[in-house]
Amino acid sequence: MGGSGSKTKGVWPFTSAGAAGETPGEVSEQCLARLKGSKCGTPFIFTRRSSLYFDEDGDLAHEFYEETVVTKNGRKKAKLKRIQKNLIPQGIIELDHPRIHVDFPVILCEI
Repeated sequence: MGGSGSKTKGVWPFTSAGAAGETPGEVSEQCLARLKGSKCGTPFIFTRRSSLYFDEDGDLAHEFYEETVVTKNGRKKAKLKRIQKNLIPQGIIELDHPRIHVDFPVILCEI
């Protein structure tokens, strides 16, 4: 869970190459220069992929179950069967409040 960080080096404009001879000031200047030249230079996230699905009836939920009756040794027992077919993902949704990207390398609150 939570695999939203970038997996490769240099994908997000805030990550630094971090050469051995550089001082921290040079690294941050390089990141800011990359930020200014980048098209997606904002550290905020405005949309995300939803984890909800629509079923055939148009209901929206994380999971769908169907109640089935199983007869075993002459006894009827109700069982829930998870539905995984014919589900349509909700897609990309806009967030109510912008979030900060996980790769943003600034300390927001220092204790």
